[in-house]
Amino acid sequence: MQALFRGRIREIVAEGSSEWWDKPWRTGFRKESQTEPCWLDVEGLLGDEQADRENHGGPDKAVCVYPGEHYAEWQTIDGLSEVAAGAFGENFTSRGLFEESACVGDIFTVGAARVQISQPRQPCWKLARRWRVKDLALQVERTGRTGFYLRVLQTGLVAPGDRLRMQERLHPEWTIARCNEVMHHRKQDAALAGALAACPALSASWRRSLAARAQQPDQVKSAAARLEQP
Repeated sequence: MQALFRGRIREIVAEGSSEWWDKPWRTGFRKESQTEPCWLDVEGLLGDEQADRENHGGPDKAVCVYPGEHYAEWQTIDGLSEVAAGAFGENFTSRGLFEESACVGDIFTVGAARVQISQPRQPCWKLARRWRVKDLALQVERTGRTGFYLRVLQTGLVAPGDRLRMQERLHPEWTIARCNEVMHHRKQDAALAGALAACPALSASWRRSLAARAQQPDQVKSAAARLEQP
């Protein structure tokens, strides 16, 4: 990995403008770069916290990974010239591992730990709030530059610079890019939703959501609540 990040929940004070993103908020999004090894447990890095435990964290989303190469592309967007490793609230900034090549179920060793890709990251309004770009979460979803989550199969120490070493590929048909396509862009394709829901390595929350869609594709919920400010 290129860099390692973790952070405690913070109370962010009002910034003084009338914009929604400058109101006080409570978040674990702003993480700090680590220079020493950190213990990786089944719930994530020791010392890392999430303010919204209903939608973030847990065994299926223990570690958030984001490809560091994407930041050069985001830097071309107005308001994002300063984004760099850690800017999207990830725990691992990766190198050489992309949505088009990483697959759900892929197993890696990293340091003394063993991890598995569980699902794509679903961008939410907190990205927009952090960087004050109103449609940033929507841009992430549309481009497919989402990153992904890991579950922890074996706990252990991890450190900045540790490589994610591929050990096993269980579901080569389900790249992160294809999963994003199914979830966000082919919402009425019940057969495809059902096929992805049947992938045993996919996170439980995605399997439930996709299984419901396969049964009733005409009742797909809007993503507005996740993508727009509360």
